[in-house]
Amino acid sequence: MSLISSFRVLRVEWNVLPMRTRFPFKYGIASMTHLPHLFASATVEINHCVVQGIASDGLPPKWFTKIPETPFESDLMTDLAVIQRAGAIAESMQICRNFFDFWSELYTRHKSEWLAAGIPSLLGNFALSLVERSALDAIARHFDIPLHRMLLDNSLCLDLAAVNPQLSGLDPHHFFRPPPLKRTRVRHTIGLGDPLSESDVSPGTRPNDGLPFHLIENIQCYGLTHFKIKICGNIDVDKPRLETIADILKRVVGSPCRFTLDGNEQFRNFSHFRESWEALHESPGIRSFFSEGLLLVEQPVHRSKALEPSIHQELMEWKDHPPFIIDEADGDLDSTPQALQLGYSGTSHKNCKGIVKGLANAACLFHWQNSTGHETWLSGEDLANVGPVALLQDLALMNLLGIHHVERNGHHYFNGLSAIPESMQHDVLTHHPDLYHRSDSGCPTLRIQMGFLESASVNEAPFGCTPWIDASQFSTLRNWMDTNLA
Repeated sequence: MSLISSFRVLRVEWNVLPMRTRFPFKYGIASMTHLPHLFASATVEINHCVVQGIASDGLPPKWFTKIPETPFESDLMTDLAVIQRAGAIAESMQICRNFFDFWSELYTRHKSEWLAAGIPSLLGNFALSLVERSALDAIARHFDIPLHRMLLDNSLCLDLAAVNPQLSGLDPHHFFRPPPLKRTRVRHTIGLGDPLSESDVSPGTRPNDGLPFHLIENIQCYGLTHFKIKICGNIDVDKPRLETIADILKRVVGSPCRFTLDGNEQFRNFSHFRESWEALHESPGIRSFFSEGLLLVEQPVHRSKALEPSIHQELMEWKDHPPFIIDEADGDLDSTPQALQLGYSGTSHKNCKGIVKGLANAACLFHWQNSTGHETWLSGEDLANVGPVALLQDLALMNLLGIHHVERNGHHYFNGLSAIPESMQHDVLTHHPDLYHRSDSGCPTLRIQMGFLESASVNEAPFGCTPWIDASQFSTLRNWMDTNLA
């Protein structure tokens, strides 16, 4: 039964918090050293009561397009125009009967515009997701009910069959596993430029923040057992680096570890990836490492080719291939069903790709596994998520979806909550002491113990984060753009 009889967005305001990384995060064709962290503050009217909600996310270079020729500043101008347009469409809409009707109309109108303008669907969905998340936060805060309860009761009136006709008859309670998880195993990112041991640390490159830096330090500090290893597609680079990583993990973790391999769209096609895969297996150390611990391979082929019909034949002919999932290719509502038909094993969840879209993907994987008997994967991946909002909202969905290990890298590449005011730091520490603690340097950072994050407080918060974050303390988007993109 719906909690909502009328719903509309009155206003969406945008604010920016500039952030710098502790050290460069190299992934695919980009190396991130700084980025704008964008906040969406929505004022909405629910059942004739005016309430507020918030969402946020970083805007990492080249993730939405992976086109090397365009400068990041040009990409960013496009990103922000699309994001603001999603908010403007929401503001122009009439009163809706419930949240799903609101989402459906917003999605339909916004998608028609982004397709007409030649905007990548990954960016279009990201823009929509910021409005979607801020609206959901407002609803959860208004009724003071955690989001997972509203989803399990379907009081948001989700109509999964309207998203994917194959899901007719499925409601959230059919494929969610209540209660939500209270702890999450951290799958630590090993970026392409990350130092692996003290011998890789050049003079002057170590951050002066007291947090672990190279891979061995991170394992020893946090008790890590799960990892995400990025590869670049150059066998002369990947092979020796993987041999070194395999040796370190075998020696330092002390027990069989588990890991995913992220291809970062660096391969022309699956034949190209298979050549690299077989070359890597010529190394006995890598071969045993993969055999003992590899979970899946994420997005090896560029999104523009990842869903071509020829993929099906390539995977059919590769009888003993590892499980593959899509990530950047998951741009449309039908991307995951299409990927499954081609022979992929699943997709990733990131809040930045959309909440309703992510829920529909989870239902699609549940339906596919039940109807075909093929094992499916819904992995939890990161977008360098940090608090005080994005990380917590992301964990809230991961817990609800029952994803036991999640790539977490925001705490590795950013210095905890050091970028936000002390008052906000205090509020987050007060309301989420299971998730955050003060590091030796005094900055709140994630509390990772024995490789796990505890997040019961996230589940009980309205939508992940309990304290209200007043983003008006940060620069308005317009002022930030005038200063940085003029």
